[in-house]
Parts: sequence; C-alpha cells; structure tokens
Amino acid sequence: MENARRAEERFEKLRNEIQDYESIKGQILTGIEDYEKIEYQKKKILKHLNASEDDYRDYHWQMKNRFTSSESLSKIIELSGDETKYINEVAARYRFAVSPYYLSLVEPDNPGCAIRKQAIPMAEELNDIGELDPMDEKGTAIHEIITRRYPDRLIIKITNVCGMFCRFCQRRRLIGETDKVVPRSKIQTAIEYVRENSEIRDVLITGGDAFLASDELIDWMLKELRAIPHVEIIRFGTRTPVTLPQRITKNLVGILKKYHPVFVNTHFNHPREITPEAKTACEMLADAGIPLGNQMVLLNGVNNDKYVVRKLNQKLLTIRVKPYYIFHPKTVKGTSHFWVKIEEGLEIMESLRGRTSGLAIPTYIINGPKGLGKTPIMPNYLLCLGKDKATFRNWQGKSFEIENFGPGA
Repeated sequence: MENARRAEERFEKLRNEIQDYESIKGQILTGIEDYEKIEYQKKKILKHLNASEDDYRDYHWQMKNRFTSSESLSKIIELSGDETKYINEVAARYRFAVSPYYLSLVEPDNPGCAIRKQAIPMAEELNDIGELDPMDEKGTAIHEIITRRYPDRLIIKITNVCGMFCRFCQRRRLIGETDKVVPRSKIQTAIEYVRENSEIRDVLITGGDAFLASDELIDWMLKELRAIPHVEIIRFGTRTPVTLPQRITKNLVGILKKYHPVFVNTHFNHPREITPEAKTACEMLADAGIPLGNQMVLLNGVNNDKYVVRKLNQKLLTIRVKPYYIFHPKTVKGTSHFWVKIEEGLEIMESLRGRTSGLAIPTYIINGPKGLGKTPIMPNYLLCLGKDKATFRNWQGKSFEIENFGPGA
C-alpha cells in the first residue's frame, strides 16, 4: 500500500510538470484545428481570383496567382494606410510573393498572426541593421551554385523560385525580381565537381526552393548524382509542404522514390502551418520511404514561445516529420525584428527535455558567422566532470552522480 501511495504521488508530480502546457495548448491551434477559418479565407481568395477547387489544387495555378502587391493583398486582408505604404516601400527593396494557399492561413483579424509576419512585408524590414550575407555564402562558394563548408558534403542551389518569399530569408539577396531556374549546363558543372571529389558523400539540393524546379530537371539531376559511386545520400531543402503543398504530386514522389536514399528537410515554423493539405503532402513523401526532418527558425513574435514550439514539434510527429533543427536567426539585413536572444532558445530547449518525447526535441543550432558552420548548444546538464565521478542535473533540476571509470578500473 505504501509503495502504491508513493507511486501515485510521483505520478501526480509528473502530471503537474506539464499542467501549464496542458492548460494552454488548446489555445495554440494547428491549421487542422482551425481549418474552418482557413477554409473561409480560401473561398474568399477563390472568389477574388475567379477560380475553382481544381485550380486551387494545381501548384502551377498557385504559382501563377501568387499575391505580389499591396493592392491584391488588400482584397483578402485588411490593410491600414501605413501598412500599404510600408509594403510598397519594402517591396521596392526586397521582393515578396505569397501563394494563395499560404495567404489563406493568415488570420485577417489578428495583427500579431504568426503567418502574416512570415509572409507580408513590415516597416521594420527597412531597418539596415545586419548584413545581406552574414554566413558569407559567397566566400565559401566553390562554384557559382555550390556552397561548401564541410569535408564530406556540399550544397547545390538550383533555383531562386519559392512559393512564398519568407520575410526572414537568409538568401533574400539572391531572389532578384524574376523567377529563374539555373541552366542545366551550370548544374552539370556542379555535378562534375561532385564526381571529381570522392570525399563528397552527401549532396543537399536547395535554392530558393529545390522542389520548384521542374520534375524533368529533378529527375535528370537525381539520375546524374546517383550514378556517382561515392554519393551516398541526396537531400532536398524545401518549404513546399508548408507554403505550397500542392507541389507534392504523385509524379514528383515517384521520381524521388527511384533514387533512394533521398531525404527531405522542410521548414514548419508554427502549428498553424500544419493543415490537412500539409499533412497529405508530408504523408505522401513518408509513404514513399522518404525521411522528413524539420528545420524551424526561431523567430521573435512567431515561435519564440516554449508552448508554441512544443505543440509544433508534437504535431509534426503526427504527420511523420521529425523535428531536426531549431536555427537561431541569422543577422540578415532587414530582419532584426525577428531576432531573439540565445537565452530564449535555451529556455525553449530546457522546457522540452523530459516534458515531451525525445523524438520531439530537435538540436538548437547557432550558425557561425562567415561560414564557420553549425554549432549546437544546449542547456548545461553536466555540473562537474572529475577524474572518477561526474555530477549532472536532470530535466527537473535534481542532481545525481555517476562513476567515471574506463576499462580495467
């Protein structure tokens, strides 16, 4: 009886550890949970564009009908005179475009909407703090479209095209004013570089958004890379499951499946981005045997909240996406309103450990400036490391000791 009582007391304490989250998670809605409002906005967009449901499901239509002006945005969401003015001023400096699908996720009556902040230009973008290329991608470029910072892997950037131009984008300097896919001849040169350097076992194809190249180009590139014996894995960086899930077609999935092992890293930043369409897109990829990882950027006013991140990561697992990285925001010019302090990221990481499954805990990454690479950081659980013993604290702050012996001790 005494053991049962103690066990119940312990379980009650465990329940209390997540009671704060349990009491608030219902207020942090995913796009699935709030789909009635999203559907309303979708119908408003379809009416404005004189389009059908079939049109809406076609990613070519989505791309052709991206919202690219304050005038067109004002037909769907209310804009004040100042907002219109600043959208126009920012657009003259940094390109913007929002797919009809992603615009439907914006809460029109919520000026603090996390989707709105990611998609629609704000006056703060006119702030000149920061650099256009803080990671010095230009300085670590082996070739016009190759970035290489590590011994066994590299990035090939094949397009500047995106379904939606994120307002915090680290490559806004490369977007330009016209959608362009890199000519096949330049991609062939990049592939030859991979072929000539046998230590390269991992190739990341990105952009822009790598999945906004044509099916034919993706198929050709995968075939060329897969013919190189030392290329073990091929990865894609894409935000289409989030901003343009219609792009994940049976044909595209069939192409990717031919060239396994292929991995996809996507980019959900907020639970509202997890919609029925996003779920379908991710499940199509997962069903084809493609592992999915998520790279969230920690953004002020969007997701610098421990409860938002916990719900996002837990719900990502339900659509078979593994939280992979939380990126500390880069100091890109015009994005300082999104910056957060490192302490905020550490607090979020601290809040996850022990309070959700390990699968829902990504790695918190600081990108070293000027191409110094990804550096992981985490709360300090090691309190003391001695010759014979080590002292730690657990996720609840309780300390414990373990022996620190090697073979033959």
